[in-house]
Amino acid sequence: MSVQHRKSSALTLATMLLLLFVIVGCSNTGSGDESSSAASDQTSTKSITMSWPRDIGTMNPHTYNPSQLFAQSMLYEPLISYQKDGKLEPALAESWTISDDGKVYTFKLRQGVKFSDGTPFNAEIVKKNFDAVMKNKDTHSWLGIVGVLDKTEVVDDQTFRLTLTEPYYPVLQDLSVVRPFRFLGEAGFPDDGDTSQGIKEPVGTGPWMLAEYKQDEYAVFKRNPNYWGTAPKVDQITVKIIPDGETRVLAFEKGDLDLIYGEGVISLDAFQQLRDNDEYVTQLSDPVGTRSLLLNSSNPKLSDVRVRMALQQGFNKQAMVEGVTSGLEEPADTVLSKNYPYTNVDLEPITYDVEKSKALLDEAGWKLPVGGTVREKDGQQLDFEMIFDKTDPIQKAMAETIQAEWSELGVKVNLTGLELTVQIKRLKANDFDLYFWYNYGAPYDPHSFINVVASPGFGISETLSALPMKKELDDQVHAALSSTDETKRQELYGSILKTLQEQSAIVPISYIKKTAVYQKKISNFIFPANRDENPFVGIELGNQ
Repeated sequence: MSVQHRKSSALTLATMLLLLFVIVGCSNTGSGDESSSAASDQTSTKSITMSWPRDIGTMNPHTYNPSQLFAQSMLYEPLISYQKDGKLEPALAESWTISDDGKVYTFKLRQGVKFSDGTPFNAEIVKKNFDAVMKNKDTHSWLGIVGVLDKTEVVDDQTFRLTLTEPYYPVLQDLSVVRPFRFLGEAGFPDDGDTSQGIKEPVGTGPWMLAEYKQDEYAVFKRNPNYWGTAPKVDQITVKIIPDGETRVLAFEKGDLDLIYGEGVISLDAFQQLRDNDEYVTQLSDPVGTRSLLLNSSNPKLSDVRVRMALQQGFNKQAMVEGVTSGLEEPADTVLSKNYPYTNVDLEPITYDVEKSKALLDEAGWKLPVGGTVREKDGQQLDFEMIFDKTDPIQKAMAETIQAEWSELGVKVNLTGLELTVQIKRLKANDFDLYFWYNYGAPYDPHSFINVVASPGFGISETLSALPMKKELDDQVHAALSSTDETKRQELYGSILKTLQEQSAIVPISYIKKTAVYQKKISNFIFPANRDENPFVGIELGNQ
């Protein structure tokens, strides 16, 4: 009645006229209440807007690119959840047992779980998902469990069993990853059940549902009303697709974005600038992976460990990492950081030493001709092609730095910037000399790392193919993955990591960290323990 109050103080007309104003006032107030209520409803929606450099993809839980891991993890859940310090906790499986021989895993499924469309989660749908993945096992063979999974069984409505052909200790870790062993509801399956060709709709048990989507522009996720767990404290997540990092930063500074999160989503210089601004909050994660340089030993010039060691010792890693990443990444002395299981191993770092590097190259027969700038041997120059992701400014800057430092050794490096997809194809085809590579991170490592060390098809085993002890290394990997003896497993990991350190075919450069920049209205932001999970668990909005 605010209109009535304002007007009655100014009017001293007859009662009829006053009533007229009262009626008009009440009518106006009523429409004002409706618009006020609508505005209140809109502002009461607790919403976060973040950006991502590429489209979220098809949201198929059983396939890879172009679907984005963080988005898949919003919709689809695992049997087992990977938490801080490598702790494995119940998710869709509330408990499990492992047979004494390490070959049979029996899972008791959580009761009362429903998919976002209201249909029940049970052992039948678990088996259907596992069988859909295993129908295309070659696609998923990078994950160790795929190579040893023999049989899936529905024991009863809430009990599911896996049988392996041989013991494989990281089964539970493999089941915690974001893809491919997560669960699509019945309505999402194609008629033939082959999800490798696509799904009908993204139906999961996770806390979020895909509500709106426009390819290459945005995706809106809303809370799943059927979620079995603790409901998110935010109602809606909007993901804007912004391919360019600078544009992303400008949108954040304008207030169009609440959160920028991920690896390499903005330049480290931009992160530093935002960190220096008191209007925003920034966080840096613990190491989530290692930035390494692969020296392909199948190249005859790189088959000599002295050449590989000389190259590793021949550039100032400390100075390069501090300069290129503004000190936000840490120089890496080992291929795997020590915050994974079995990796807290004492390994001798390979330090920067130009004179030792030159001496090793001389010893290997690569001599600098009089008046020349590139070393030669048997009529060949010591030259290599280094390929890098042309959209990654850190790779480009590091490549240029290494190129300059190695030229001082008499080593010529030709740089080739490629699209990421082409770069990956060349890795898998073993068509490269020097290649920037990243390990998988938690929860995949260390077991997925050593699996690709021994398994052809992913480029890493091929990189190591000229190592004289390659067969012994492969045997150690197989023994580590199949061992049921914890002490023996630790010994094997120590030996494998020591061999890789000494052979210098995988040169560790720096430990990668995730960055997060967000507006002050966001609180309780925590980096997920699983490198690929979404960061929205527990996140709150303090100003709403």
